[in-house]
Amino acid sequence: MNNEISKLDPKVVWEHFYSLTQVPRPSKHEDRIQKFMYDFGKDLGLETIKDEIGNIIIKKPATSGMEDRQGVILQAHLDMVPQKNAGVDHDFEKDPIETYIEDGWVHAKDTTLGADNGIGAAAMMAVLSSDDLEHGPIECLFTCDEETGMTGAENLKPGVLDGDILMNLDSEDEGELYVGCAGGVDVEVEVPYTLEDCPDNMQGFEFHIKGLKGGHSGMDIHLGKANANKLLARFLDKYDNLGIRLSEAEGGSLRNAIPRESHALLAVPNDKVADFEKAVKEYEKDMQQEFKDIEPTLNVEAKEVGTPKQVIDAKEANAMVKALVACPDGVEAMSKEMEGLTETSNNLARIEFLKGKLLVQCLTRSSNDDAKMALTEKIRDAFKGLDASFSTFGAYPGWQPNMDSTILKAMQEVYKDTFGKTPEIKAVHAGLECGLLGAVYPNWDMISFGPTIRNPHSPDERVNIETVEKFWTFLKASLKAIPAK
Repeated sequence: MNNEISKLDPKVVWEHFYSLTQVPRPSKHEDRIQKFMYDFGKDLGLETIKDEIGNIIIKKPATSGMEDRQGVILQAHLDMVPQKNAGVDHDFEKDPIETYIEDGWVHAKDTTLGADNGIGAAAMMAVLSSDDLEHGPIECLFTCDEETGMTGAENLKPGVLDGDILMNLDSEDEGELYVGCAGGVDVEVEVPYTLEDCPDNMQGFEFHIKGLKGGHSGMDIHLGKANANKLLARFLDKYDNLGIRLSEAEGGSLRNAIPRESHALLAVPNDKVADFEKAVKEYEKDMQQEFKDIEPTLNVEAKEVGTPKQVIDAKEANAMVKALVACPDGVEAMSKEMEGLTETSNNLARIEFLKGKLLVQCLTRSSNDDAKMALTEKIRDAFKGLDASFSTFGAYPGWQPNMDSTILKAMQEVYKDTFGKTPEIKAVHAGLECGLLGAVYPNWDMISFGPTIRNPHSPDERVNIETVEKFWTFLKASLKAIPAK
């Protein structure tokens, strides 16, 4: 495996990041990375704890003369989003991540990179393993299962950590300090449907929407990227006059990733095949025009396959398709307090028509709890009239900004002194763990920062090398400048 990235500067961070790429760590399959981090702490001779849920906590005493400083909790999550390009042979539970360097960025080959949140975790490892830093008491909190439910943060016990300041290292724009984030809730809809034998004189087709960029459903939702599930539903709705019968369909994979691909097994009347093939080309052209500046590789295609044995009742299929077209997706409202910040959004993350049941999964986000729940009701309304079951779960709170934060003011000064300019102060539409952690430890003064990462939660994920060095320099200087108790 190419270890070229371990030679980058700052070497102490990149060496640890490389080691993380070699340990499989998809969400829900974190035993190996938890053992790796636990052993790392023990091998350094530091107090190391694995709690009941799987969080790893490693404590490092203050350096000489810094014992009077406020205690700092450095925090990052261990899991990563497992996404790969179609046709790529990669097992996220077994295979390491293959990386390469291009134009000042570190990328992964056809998979997610895991810089979200591996760079933050690597920086924490660098703090723990370095003997030339100046800092007060340090506690490193490596949480589990952030990407699929923030399970580690939600189940952290009070009284385990002693510090006063939380530095979350999971932001994705260098030069920005984050002081707030959106909350979220998972939405699930199930609709039963009737299957019947496929009529005679029908031709089977595999229909595909692919080539979309996807991305993080919080960080990227305002960019107006195409959602493959929406495009599939829109096609079936637009061309329902062709007598197309739906047999099966599936799109998207993870609730916090904008769907990049969606496909369906269709049956088309023999006398409408030519019209259907024309419609596919027409729809591809229309979608390429609609998303011309956003989705340059958008592709719509259909290929002949064997005729499916069963199809969904036509009336029921039509009603479910229209519900998917009506289902909210994308930005619902922008923040009135912070210019350019998304307040409320929904990601139509996953759909599956299979064996008599439609499953729909969404992730709804908002910095306003009332607006968040109001949007879930709009999702429910989209499926009104169908025999649908509707549920919400996994709700987590947002993190409300504190502009009088002591650590915010201190780090603003450190950044200005170090780089000669003032950092931007922002909130983020993504769901940082700060909201949940702050609910358990309400005394914490919290801030979030990190290097520049682009396209997280997709195989286009990359991290900017120059900003990792600035991030590390800033972290070291900030730890040195922590105020006394």
